Amino acid sequence: MERLRRRLESAEKALSSLEKLVVLEKLTEVERDAAIQRFESSFEACWKAGRQYLYDIEGLDIGSPKSVIRSSREVNLFSDEETVTALNMVNDRNLTVHTYNEEVAVKIQGNLNKYYHLLQVWIERMVKRIEHLN
Repeated sequence: MERLRRRLESAEKALSSLEKLVVLEKLTEVERDAAIQRFESSFEACWKAGRQYLYDIEGLDIGSPKSVIRSSREVNLFSDEETVTALNMVNDRNLTVHTYNEEVAVKIQGNLNKYYHLLQVWIERMVKRIEHLN
């Protein structure tokens, strides 16, 4: 359970860092690229927290981000609609290596606010469930 707490704290820190950029209305190219990089690290921290939650709390040993998201739906951490958005988020995360492509970078930037909020809700739901267990 201690590992799960550390993972959740790491995810919350990463999301806090991402929030500083997603709240800005008009980003420069450098700020956009920084926001995308913060999204990458936030996504990594959140899906790994989700994986640890599923293992520690739900008894599920899941290995990939998409499987973690699908399993999060099965344990009601995500609605059906949120699951679709989260799976699209994984696809965008996989495209972040192509941010040198202006079109890809602009597309991902356009989704960052939505993804930030979804990741925030995911972490909050896990934290609340753990609090209810104690």
